[in-house]
Parts: sequence; C-alpha cells; structure tokens
Amino acid sequence: MTAVALIPFVTSLLLTVSGGRLGRRLPPAAATRLLTTACLVTALATGFILAVAAFTLLAPLPPLTAIGHWSAAVVRGHDPLPATAGLLPAFTVAGLAASAARRAVLVGQDLAAAEFTCRRLGPAPTGLVIVDDDHPDAYTLPGLTGRIVVSTAMLRALPADERRVLLAHEHSHLRHRHHAYTQLASLAAAANPLLRTPAAAVRLAVERWADEDAAAIAEDRAVVARALARAGLARTSTLTTPTVALGAVHTDLAHRARALLDPPPKPRPALAIALAALVLTTAAAAVDTAHTTEGRFERAQATYAHRS
Repeated sequence: MTAVALIPFVTSLLLTVSGGRLGRRLPPAAATRLLTTACLVTALATGFILAVAAFTLLAPLPPLTAIGHWSAAVVRGHDPLPATAGLLPAFTVAGLAASAARRAVLVGQDLAAAEFTCRRLGPAPTGLVIVDDDHPDAYTLPGLTGRIVVSTAMLRALPADERRVLLAHEHSHLRHRHHAYTQLASLAAAANPLLRTPAAAVRLAVERWADEDAAAIAEDRAVVARALARAGLARTSTLTTPTVALGAVHTDLAHRARALLDPPPKPRPALAIALAALVLTTAAAAVDTAHTTEGRFERAQATYAHRS
C-alpha cells in the first residue's frame, strides 16, 4: 500500500472537522449536492481501500497463495507487517459493510412505509393532504409521487402569509427530492462513522434550501423566519413524525432563522471548487490503489508461474 491510499482517510477527517462549517458557508443547494457526493465517494473509497489492505496482507498466507497462484514474497513486498495483521482491516470492513447493509434495509423499509402512507392518504393533485388533527405538524413524505401532510391545527396556528411560506417550504422538499440526499448521506455515514458530521450538515442544508425557496416565493425573508419560529413553537414534542419525512420545523431552527434574517447566501465558487477537488482526489486515490494492487498481483502471478 502506498501513501496515496491514505487520502480517503484524510478526507474523512477533514469532512469530520469542516463538514458542518462547509454546510453553513456554501449556498444550501450547492452544499447539499457537494456534501452528499463527498460522503458517498469517501465512504466507497475508504471501504475499498480497507478491503484491499486486508486482502493484500492476508494474500501471502499459504492457502491463499495456492488458490491464487501468486508469489507470497512479491505480494508482501517490503511490508513489515505479518499476514495476520490483515485480520484487523478485514473485520473492520466487514463490520462497516454490515452497518451500511442494515442502514440500507432501514432506508428501504422507511421509503416503502412512506409510499404505503402516500397511497393510503389517497390522490392529491397538488400533493397536499390536510389532516384533521389537534396537534400542529407539517412534513413531506417521499414516494413515487410524494405527499405534503399538514394538520388543521398547524394551519390554524399560522396567519395566511406564513401558511403560504410553510407550504412553499414543503413543496421545495417534494420538488427537489431532498429525502434522496439525506438518505444517501446517512447511508455513507453508516459505512464510515467519520462522515456523521457532514451527513448531519446535509440534513440541515436541505432544510435551508427549502427555506431559501420559500423566501424567493414570499419575497420577504423576515416572514419566512417568523413562520419558521411560529411553526416551531406550535409544534408539540409529543408528535411522532415518520422517520423518512422532512419538515420545516425539524432541524436547527435557531441557525435557520438567523440565516433568513441575513441577505440571501452568495455563491462561493472557490470553496465549491476546493470541495469538488477534494472529492476527485479521493476518487483518484482509490483508482490508483486499485491499479497499483492489480499490478502487484499480476507480477506475483507471473513470478509464481515462472517458478512452477
């Protein structure tokens, strides 16, 4: 293994340290897309390199050299670690893969439950379903068509202009399929726990994205901030919103309200390019590791064949 193989792990640490800050400084739509991509690429790259490290370290064991027809000396190279050291990355990657698989199953179950709920709520040409409920709540359910669910209590709690803001926020979630970003980022974090911070930043970013869409429609950022605060106060803590749902009053209300009282976020091309470059470098490190490892085993097989 070369030093290049360490790049995905360095990227994981950088995203842990700076993921939240990046999510706040980048425009919400850009932050959502870039951080989700960064999480996915980094999770795949780290998992791949751990698997390569495990296999390369274990490969010199006699049973594997007999099966693979490669030279143990060539595979080992100048690596001072014993073959049994490969058990650590092997168990690590197996545990992370199991965690990612469990998360994928849960995501699938959540999406299936959301689709079932959408069908049970019946047809809704605009996607909006109003439920007669004394508990104030509003959220977006993903599905093939999706639904925006708002309780009558929430509608009563807000004046007309703030109701329009709330519905615009939820329509943004539905239109841009924000749940896909949050679920993909959570899946990446299950495969690499160091990515939990950027995954949380993605969830905040999609809420800010929807806030900005609502502000563009309302043409008054103060009204959006006020609607957010009023809806947050109205919503009771005893509600059980579906796990997969996204809603206007579910994530970091204080930060979002402050952001709405500031001018609209400005593009930050230098920051976006730097994050994109980091993602490309991480992917390139995985590709380089694959190429280097393939070359080592080809040489090992050639040496084995020559000696046989």
